[in-house]
Amino acid sequence: MFPILVTNRLLLNQLEDTDAESVLFLRSNEEVIRYIKREPDQNIQQAYDFIGLIRDRYKNKSAINWAIRKKENPELIGGICLWKISADRKTAEVGYDLKPHYHGKGIMSEALVAVIEYGFSILGLDNIEAFTSRYNEASKSLLLKHNFILNPERTDEDNLDNLIFELKRNTTLQQAD
Repeated sequence: MFPILVTNRLLLNQLEDTDAESVLFLRSNEEVIRYIKREPDQNIQQAYDFIGLIRDRYKNKSAINWAIRKKENPELIGGICLWKISADRKTAEVGYDLKPHYHGKGIMSEALVAVIEYGFSILGLDNIEAFTSRYNEASKSLLLKHNFILNPERTDEDNLDNLIFELKRNTTLQQAD
């Protein structure tokens, strides 16, 4: 059964086919994908394909992609995931996106706390990594606020503009504002 996470303001649950329009927006909006090294999605079929892909990754236990929704409104406003889950190494990578209208409201901070807690307490991870653009100040600030530490000795071979942050299991978590 897909893990549903609930915070003070948010419901993190599974993406549905009915979310395709919002998925297309998140995967094609210039502001949302500015720091991501991939071409923007062009059509609704690509959104459906992405939803199918993340369902397959969940079935294969390699990723969990949560839809971010406000409790009082079922509209998809963003996404957060643990992916590249390695059970033997006890690591995963966190990734996230959010519609621009919701930036600066503490939403991603709240979602990140819930996902980190899930990763450490339920999945038994020892380390959560985040790859983010050196130019994405908001993402870097979010990670530092939640005690992720920059690992200057590692590089992302797929995107040299990325920095790699890490959070170890027993690090004290900063609660969402």
